[in-house]
Amino acid sequence: MKIAVLADTHIPKRARELPPRALDIICHSDMLIHAGDILTEDFLRYLRCMITVHAVLGNNDRGLKLPAKLQIEVEGVRVAIIHDSGASKGRAKRMKKLFPHADAVVFGHSHIPMNCRQEGILLFNPGSATDKRRQPKHTMGTLDVLNGSITGTIVELD
Repeated sequence: MKIAVLADTHIPKRARELPPRALDIICHSDMLIHAGDILTEDFLRYLRCMITVHAVLGNNDRGLKLPAKLQIEVEGVRVAIIHDSGASKGRAKRMKKLFPHADAVVFGHSHIPMNCRQEGILLFNPGSATDKRRQPKHTMGTLDVLNGSITGTIVELD
């Protein structure tokens, strides 16, 4: 199973639309995880017309009816989703305590891509496809679930 991962898209404030490569990845995936800062119901509806979306509320998502955190199971792998995982120091321990049974935690907020294993869980931040801030590239992510394990890839979009 291939999962496209976005966070911090900030559409239409930071961009009018996703980059073409991001759309291509989404269209060739089995589902999409969005880790918050979607901004509008219109953009969320647009994504849901393309693919099954699992999304959480970001700090800029005023009026959207989304959960603050979410846990899903994909082919036996438990994936937790939250927008803000807090400071980098102590993040793995915090996420393990918040989601003790998760195999992976997907988060956003910082716009800084991250793909690493700590405390026995995959910590995954796709960065931002539309608002790179101080990062060298716009990015998104993909997660691959196979035989009960999960791996992540950060994809550079430009």
